[in-house]
Amino acid sequence: MSAICRERILEYHRGGKIGVRPTRALRGQEDLCLAYTPGVAVPVKAIAAKPAAVHRYTAKDNLVAVVTDGTAILGLGDLGATASIPVMEGKAVLFKAFADVDGWPVPLEHCRLNGACAGKTDPERVIDTVARLACMFGGINLEDIAAPACFEIESRLDKRLDIPVFHDDQWGTAVITLAGMLNYSEISGRPLGQLRVVVNGAGAAGIRIADMLKNAGVRDLVLCDSKGVIREDRTDLHDLKRRHAVRTRLKTLDEVLRGAHAFIGVSAANCLAPDAVKAMAGFPAVFAMANPDPEIRPEIVKRLMGRRPYVMATGRSDTPNQINNVLGFPFLFRGALDSGARTINMAMKIAAAHALAGLARKPAPASLKRLYPGETLVFGPAYLVPKPFDRRLLAEVSSAVAEAAAESGAAPRRLKGYREQLVARLKGMKK
Repeated sequence: MSAICRERILEYHRGGKIGVRPTRALRGQEDLCLAYTPGVAVPVKAIAAKPAAVHRYTAKDNLVAVVTDGTAILGLGDLGATASIPVMEGKAVLFKAFADVDGWPVPLEHCRLNGACAGKTDPERVIDTVARLACMFGGINLEDIAAPACFEIESRLDKRLDIPVFHDDQWGTAVITLAGMLNYSEISGRPLGQLRVVVNGAGAAGIRIADMLKNAGVRDLVLCDSKGVIREDRTDLHDLKRRHAVRTRLKTLDEVLRGAHAFIGVSAANCLAPDAVKAMAGFPAVFAMANPDPEIRPEIVKRLMGRRPYVMATGRSDTPNQINNVLGFPFLFRGALDSGARTINMAMKIAAAHALAGLARKPAPASLKRLYPGETLVFGPAYLVPKPFDRRLLAEVSSAVAEAAAESGAAPRRLKGYREQLVARLKGMKK
């Protein structure tokens, strides 16, 4: 990324990154009659008579709203809905390129009509607005909404709507982190239940990472925020933080990292001291996922470790072991949309994590290796999770998600031949 200059980045974004692509031809008068008046009245009446017909006669089932209020953009903070648009367009590009899902940005301004800033996210306004526009979409991908409001917004919308609602900042990174930890457990020979894990950053991602790891079997987990360890005796914790509070005398990140097996950072750049890494257990895992700059640079960890075994991961695209939600949300929604799931529940998220972990253990195809000439894509410390351009992700992850949706009752039925359908879809995407 450092080699890509600012001018090239801005030129790439000039004019935006997405557009509208018709799925039906418009070649003459007859097509015009079919697409618009008078023909369009026929599906309108069909939907009015039977609302479920909207799934057959509109784009709804393959369309996801990428919703934000711009209060927590990347690691940049509250810059507003308008500034968030390049990120939302980027999400839409990834949806389409990797899973053939049509995503569309829906930035919601959180300022009053007179221009005065409304301040922090107002959950009521966001929930009401999204609920009103949801009839057009098959799913809602919430993005870059500040904590703690994001938790309430996702929870209430998920209960209110009959389509999947997924806050990617909460769950996307958590799914990929679990996949990475499953494989770290495999290569280190330490079961999840025996790992000592420290999560630094108690916002949307950190709390859900803690939830998922505990659900998967991690028993010894300490969560830290900017004030230190989330302890039972602290009086400044909201309910979601308090669920992870521990009874301990230790107060600082450095203290709880002594002897820890894994550091998982979703916090701030350069906040992890080299001495704290040196104090971790043998064969440690350092998941420094702050964006755009990690909690500690990979080259520093490499120098610290010397010839000792370790795992290093970041959230960046230009280093090995990218723990990034691009490996999750396109395929989670593909499986949820195709299965008719009403939600994306924990069973579906865990199924996605296991599918990701399993794919990294399989030999990488030659076509993928050509895209990463500087890396040896062999399962191990430097290849812990799949690469985003591994085209097998679509079939592996989406089919696992759809299967879990049916088994858990989130979807009405199990899809027959679904994996083969995904392989055929992928071939169509390559044309």
